[in-house]
Amino acid sequence: MSRAYLDHASTVPLRPVAREAMVAALTDLTGDPGRIHEEGLASRVALEQAREQVAALLGARSREVVFTSGATEAIAAAVHGAADRSRTRGLVDDEGRTHQVVTAVEHSAVRFDAERSGAVTVVPVDGHGRVEADAVLDAIRPETALVHVQWGNHEVGTVQPVAEVVSACRERGVLVHVDAAQAAGRVPIAFDELGADLLSISGHKLGGPAGTGALLVRRGLRLAPLLLGGDQERARRAGLEPVAALVGLGAAAQELTGTLLAEAERSAEQAQRIRTAVADLDGVTPFGDPHHRLPHLVCVGIDGVEPQGVLLGLDRAGIAAHSGSACATESLEPSPVLAAMGVDAHRSLRMSVGWSTTDADIDRLLAALPVTIDHLRALGASLADGSG
Repeated sequence: MSRAYLDHASTVPLRPVAREAMVAALTDLTGDPGRIHEEGLASRVALEQAREQVAALLGARSREVVFTSGATEAIAAAVHGAADRSRTRGLVDDEGRTHQVVTAVEHSAVRFDAERSGAVTVVPVDGHGRVEADAVLDAIRPETALVHVQWGNHEVGTVQPVAEVVSACRERGVLVHVDAAQAAGRVPIAFDELGADLLSISGHKLGGPAGTGALLVRRGLRLAPLLLGGDQERARRAGLEPVAALVGLGAAAQELTGTLLAEAERSAEQAQRIRTAVADLDGVTPFGDPHHRLPHLVCVGIDGVEPQGVLLGLDRAGIAAHSGSACATESLEPSPVLAAMGVDAHRSLRMSVGWSTTDADIDRLLAALPVTIDHLRALGASLADGSG
């Protein structure tokens, strides 16, 4: 029997159209797209077509798309490019540091890179994981190089007031970066209409291949590149482009341009089935904003059981899910996102759906989850009273 993969928020299975496009590219494209011979020009055409496909999905101009190895690199390029820009303009604090603003629920790639670049102000969130736009704006200083606001949270699915933050930052002349890795391919994005300066995405989170991503850079904005060497990506990111992989990303983006709304509606229906069912389970608490949320993600807290046990029990039942906490061999780290929300950061379960999710997958989860929880609680009770 096939398994139920309900961890689309971590990584999405490769879309068939992307796989087919990659196989064809691996077979037919052999040249360096930076060369002027026939093989190079064929690769260049394919690469620019992929760029146009990604731009179309995200409502951007193709020249605004800088291909990267993923969202992590795109975020690093935004962080350090903005910090370098601020330093060259003399916009630093009394200790010579640049300054960036992050929300308390940003992805670790944003938080860690911002902290490495200089001073950071962390803006708190409410119990649903949502930030107040005014609180973000109050954190801006004269030397602020960049404001970060994620489109939607990777653990609880809460959508932030992105448009409000971007508009206010533009009025103040402060650069703003939107982490859209979890939102791209899930909700409509119109980069040029939004007015953000920078926006990062990850290819594997929308059904493209791992090792691909993009940083959208607003037309007219110039940032020093993170990677130096050649003049690839119009001198904005050195290194030979992985043409076949980016062709796959372009194919996934093109498919989503036509199917996004239907996929989002189906994901929302499947996620709501999960929410409705778990609401009837004792000791299970939903996390995230009930109104402002991504369509594909459900996160709950489960009293009285450790997340490893739930994940292993579901895995034995043929279901892949995830905990908001980082599981390692010898330790269990609490989720910084849930801690910032003021809820139990140790016992969460995240279930996320996507293009490959079937109704049978949801049926399997809804049958297995109550049994798994009851079994673990009974086991814990028997161990506590010495009868186990």
